[in-house]
Order: sequence, then structure tokens, then C-alpha cells
Amino acid sequence: MSPEIGAAFGPNLVEVFGPSQADGGPELIQLLTPEGERIEHPDFSFDLDDEAVKGFYRDMMLTRRIDTEATALQRHGELGIWAQLLGQEAAQIGSGRALRPQDYVFPTYREHGVAYCRGVDPLRLLGLFRGVDQGAWDPRENNFGNYTIVIGAQTLHAAGYAMGVQRDGAVGTGDPERDTAVVAYFGDGASSQGDVNESFIFAAVNNAPVVFFLQNNQWAISEPMERQSRIPLYQRALGFGFPGVRVDGNDVLACYAVTQAALQRAREGSGPTLVEAYTYRMGAHTTTDDPTRYRLSEDLEHWKLKDPIARVEVYLKRNGLADDEFFDSVDDECEALGVTLRDGCKALPDPSALSVFDQVYEEQTEELAAQRDGYAAYRGSFESEGVA
Repeated sequence: MSPEIGAAFGPNLVEVFGPSQADGGPELIQLLTPEGERIEHPDFSFDLDDEAVKGFYRDMMLTRRIDTEATALQRHGELGIWAQLLGQEAAQIGSGRALRPQDYVFPTYREHGVAYCRGVDPLRLLGLFRGVDQGAWDPRENNFGNYTIVIGAQTLHAAGYAMGVQRDGAVGTGDPERDTAVVAYFGDGASSQGDVNESFIFAAVNNAPVVFFLQNNQWAISEPMERQSRIPLYQRALGFGFPGVRVDGNDVLACYAVTQAALQRAREGSGPTLVEAYTYRMGAHTTTDDPTRYRLSEDLEHWKLKDPIARVEVYLKRNGLADDEFFDSVDDECEALGVTLRDGCKALPDPSALSVFDQVYEEQTEELAAQRDGYAAYRGSFESEGVA
């Protein structure tokens, strides 16, 4: 890494880069250990209070409940499929809470925790996976884009949007309510896609205000990380000319601190950053997947000891920062959310056949309106003949 790139992100960031090791390597940025102990890092710090940590615990618990309920609903035939995030709650909540209202998010299909942070009703997520809509939330309301199924495509969308933000003069003004960053979420498997590498090129040469947030859960469906890259993924950024950094993806405090720094760097006009959140997918890739066929149970048990929620709970309890009343209240809130999701999912209305013509464009074109009217007339001809 050039001294210029290192200096742009932090005075000692060059020291963060080092050889990869089994559990993330010495370059792994961590502020809260799996045992619930706070530690310091020379370049990144968590600048919020313990009330915020309690809030992160609540966020992660509710996000996990969304995931648990959605998985159960799929097993009962209420959803067609569900992409689980079990084990990745810290990466999503930590990064999601670092966003400002004007920042824009381009997600994959697994960012349920980030969607929660942006205020997207989880029933909207269920509607998509139930197949009754195409992702019915309005991206303009929460600056949270629609889920992307095409692997890695959203990184190009993010790079292009960031270039637009840049040209609109919403970067580097010094106004904290105007300066804008863009975040693209993707996984280790997507990092092998051409679209992702092309987005790195466009972002780098345009110095675009985008953070590439890579959740390395170590499995591209059934393909392990060692068959995807010869080097740690965050180091790929160096070849494109911008900094990369690896953070403990199961440490919500570190994820917040690192993402906050990367976002601020983007807003100030210093260009893109690759953040690799080193985590582990404790669940299946989706509910159609059987991970027992390709991974060892010992690996799963090892990573359960690094559970992102458990380490925050231990920290709060060990330091007397939260009592039984707090934990009980969070449990009660999770139970209530579960009821809302179960009842709400089953009550989601089936879509109108003509709704396929909605939301194709922001303003419907004459050609599309003619197609809609023609299809409506076609369907109406069957009704006039008494055919259901």
C-alpha cells in the first residue's frame, strides 16, 4: 500500500496489513473479544457510550428473531425461500448503525439487519420471499435499495450512484447533513464476480464515495474460502488503488468503528474503502441448502464460541451495565415481534395480476400502460365468458 493511501485512512493503517492466519490473522481489528472484554486499537475506537452498546444488543436480538421466524415460516410453507444471516448480526448492525440518514445502501438478499437499521418493515422482507411482491419498500424512504439476487450486480449500482452523488456536489462540502457516502454489501463468493471487480475499478479511478462492505462468512454456498482466493480478501483493494481493512465481523463495536471511519473517509472525498468483515455463516446459505454436506460440525462449534450476541451479553453482565429487567424486556420484545411476523406474513394479500406492470419505471410509459390495458382486456374476456 502506498503511503498516500495509508495516510488517507489512518496514520498507522499500514501496520494493520499483515500475513493471513487461521482466525483472521494479526491484522484483524477487534474492540470486544469473544470473552466480552473491551480492548483498544491504535487506529479505531468506539466513541459511543454503554447505552449504545445495550441498543446494539437489542438490535442484534431482534434481527436474529426476524431470521429465526422467517426460517420457521419457510419450513411451514409460508415462504418460498429464505436467506439466513445467523452469525452475521454484528457485521450488519455495527455497519448499519454507522450510517447517516443521507447515506445510501445497496444490499444483497441477506441484509436483513441493515434493513432493520434503516427502518424497513420486516414484513416487507417476508413479502418478497413469500412471492407476493417484488420488494415493496420504497428505496427513497429509507435510502435502502431493493434486494439484489444477481450476485455482485449491486456493487456496480453502488459505484454508479456514488459517482452521481459526487457530481451532485454532495461530497467533501464539510456539511455533515449533506456529505453522502454509499455502501455496497456483498459476500466472499460475490468477490469472485466480474461485476465486483469492475465496480472497484470505476470507484477507484473516479475516487467515488463508496464503502464496499464484504461479509466474509467463508462459504460461497458450498465453496470454502480457500478455493476462492490466495490472499485475504481485504488485500485485493490494494491492486485497485484504495485501502482495505479486515475487521472482526462478530464484534459489533469494531464493525461500527471501522465502518464509521470508512464512511467518513468517503464523505470527505477521499474515495472508496474495502471493509472485510471476517465472520462465519452459522446457518445455511438459504433454506434450500444443507450445510452438513460440506462443512465440519467442529468448525460450527468453534464459531459458536464467537457468537456476536453472546459476547455483548457477557460484556454487559460482567460490568453490571444491564440487569435482568433489561434482558427480560428484550426477550419480551422479541416474542412480540415473532407474533407480529407470524400473523402478518399469513395475512399478506396475494398480488393483483396487473401489479406486474407497477414500479417498472418511476413514471409509467405510454407503451407499458398499453400493455397493461391489453392484458387487462385479455383477462376480462375470460370473465365475460364465465371462466374463472
